[in-house]
Amino acid sequence: MSVTTSGLQSKSGRRAIRHFVELVSSMRFAIALLVILAIASIIGTVLTQDDPYPNYVNQFGPFWADIFRGLSIYTVYSAWWFMLILIFLVISVSLCVIRNSPKMIADVKSWKDRVHEGGLRAFHHKGDFTVSTSRAQTAATLERLSAKMGYRFKTRETDNGATLITAKRGAMTKIGYISAHVAIVVICLGGLLDSNLPIKLQMWMFNKTPINSNAVINDIPPEHRLSTSNPTFRGYAWVPEGQFVGTAILNQQDGSIIQDLPFSIQLNKFIVDYYSTGMPKLFASDIVVIDHKTGKRIPARVEVNKPFTYDGVSIYQSSFQDGGSKLEMTAWPMTGASAKGSPFSGTIGGTSPIGTQFTGAQGETVEFTDFRAINVENMTDGSGAPDARGVGKRETLRDAFDERLGSGAKTSKPTDLRNIGPSVQYKVRGTDGQAREYSNYMLPVDVSGQSMFLAGMRLSPNDPFRYLRIPADEQGTIKQWMNLRAALATPATRTEAAHRFALRSVPQENGELQKHLEESAIRVLNLFAGVDESGKATANPQMIGGFQSIAAFIDRSVPKGEQEKAAGLLMRMLEGAMWDVWQISREQNGQPDAKVDEKNAAFVQSSINALSDSFLYGSPVFLQLDNFKQVQASVFQLTRAPGKNLVYLGSLLLVVGIFSMFYVRERRLWFWLKDTGQGGASVLMAMSTARRTLDFEKEFVRTRAQIAAALDAKPVEPADPPPASGAPQHPQSETPSSAVSTR
Repeated sequence: MSVTTSGLQSKSGRRAIRHFVELVSSMRFAIALLVILAIASIIGTVLTQDDPYPNYVNQFGPFWADIFRGLSIYTVYSAWWFMLILIFLVISVSLCVIRNSPKMIADVKSWKDRVHEGGLRAFHHKGDFTVSTSRAQTAATLERLSAKMGYRFKTRETDNGATLITAKRGAMTKIGYISAHVAIVVICLGGLLDSNLPIKLQMWMFNKTPINSNAVINDIPPEHRLSTSNPTFRGYAWVPEGQFVGTAILNQQDGSIIQDLPFSIQLNKFIVDYYSTGMPKLFASDIVVIDHKTGKRIPARVEVNKPFTYDGVSIYQSSFQDGGSKLEMTAWPMTGASAKGSPFSGTIGGTSPIGTQFTGAQGETVEFTDFRAINVENMTDGSGAPDARGVGKRETLRDAFDERLGSGAKTSKPTDLRNIGPSVQYKVRGTDGQAREYSNYMLPVDVSGQSMFLAGMRLSPNDPFRYLRIPADEQGTIKQWMNLRAALATPATRTEAAHRFALRSVPQENGELQKHLEESAIRVLNLFAGVDESGKATANPQMIGGFQSIAAFIDRSVPKGEQEKAAGLLMRMLEGAMWDVWQISREQNGQPDAKVDEKNAAFVQSSINALSDSFLYGSPVFLQLDNFKQVQASVFQLTRAPGKNLVYLGSLLLVVGIFSMFYVRERRLWFWLKDTGQGGASVLMAMSTARRTLDFEKEFVRTRAQIAAALDAKPVEPADPPPASGAPQHPQSETPSSAVSTR
């Protein structure tokens, strides 16, 4: 390679190599790489990264999910092609800096003092002055003025007896170009150093492989572990209160790698502080870091956005989970004629079998997945009204704009944030491996003025919970509803309730109508209880019970034109008969008859709705949380990022470079001084800049006026003679190549 004013050039004899170097070091190649990186970064920002693969299958379908996985769209920032683009970008910008830095540094050092009078007169920005002082005195005056205006200057005598003063200001703007380009290289190197590239190299060089099965961490063999000397990693550690860990989990596309830490983290206590509204204000963990080499114990507190760093590893508060809370519950049967609850206990993260004493339980097990001691919910619907059925008014265009503009924390709708108490989340898994997920609240919740126990159910983790609303009785318990459910499941109770309903509804002297109403009431209660019209169990899938069974009966037995009238009649009959079922249930449990009032009528109506929904609940038991002993666990993100300092350095260089390029302008001044023969001197002044702007035009006028004032002379602007026929016009370039050469 040779050094020229165009930078370093390849001297390879092969034309293809010269063209390749020219392409890679060109601006268009670097910009193309930056555009690709920008598009990839947008994808990585919009699409959640490192989620479990089934989530992407549910989102895109199996065909596109598999294609996107092949392109590493789910792990953009650690994809091989993303790393390759970064490497090529580093090479491209580095070659650009290597090729052009000599030229820019030469321009910074150059005074451009090999000019002639004719070349200066070809400048667009120039001025002529005639002074009465000597050439030496005039030169001294111009030197003082140049220094006052912030210019550095150099004076020399020319071969033809003239004096040339060369001044420059802002020449360091060229260093800004170098600084900005070096910043891109430094930032990319920092990103590569903190990426998965070092881990991929270790996996390739030392045969490290991810593990994709559950195992005790201490029993995992070395081929699935990274040593404490690993230069960079980003992993997670789950630590329950009172326990400690000495490893981090590094998630990979096909499993996980265990990262051994040079210390252990012991969690003493996880702390949550709340605002008056019940929203969390502070998440913090009081930890003790135990050094493996020295045994030293360092207490520390880790808060959100306030990490603790030890031995080059930063510990961040990422999230929190349940660490194995102990739960005491009551298992209420949801099928059969029994309403007796049984004690049931469990631990979050553990499993418990459902006893055979529950009707319909055939080897099911309960898997406890989560426990929350506090649940802050917005108890309004979409319009700001109290939430009843989740149906709100339509949102206007103004409401939509108010909701989406401004702070992300504000809302245009009223909110009613309340803590509705503890909840437990679990799965009931059958012998076929299929499971339903449940979420039950410990305390009753006020729904439209009525106290309800909420029991959520969903078939898939991607589905929202659908809630069974069980009304609470006068004592605030679930017991009366459970007794009512058991009474409805008893044939004798249904028969007795239908008989009482007929006696209450039809006078005694009208025996035929009374008997007909009793038969109809029995039929409705049987349908609602999930048996056929005669009271026997049926295998018909439409006869599962509840409103759906009554609807199926109407659809197949009543003409289309009379179905609405029949539905209203059957519903009134059901409500009346269910009142008597409740009275019989209260008598059987030693309670007095309930008074006919609005509160009790609302309880019966809500109970009917809950009984209908209970046939879709899908579990043989309802687990009611009675007591708990909470154990918290913190999820820490542990990072070792040596490239972070490089990124900071690159960012500083980038700021300096951009500031220099945009806010520092290079300006040069030339003064050509000659004797006039009458003891005075003539001054030819020329000025140039790398970027001609309106500000420079104003600055030139101001500078020329300052020079005239300092010399006590008026500028002379002789008109340029017209060019001869066929002769070129005066060049407008600020540094014509024929007049200025690099020294």
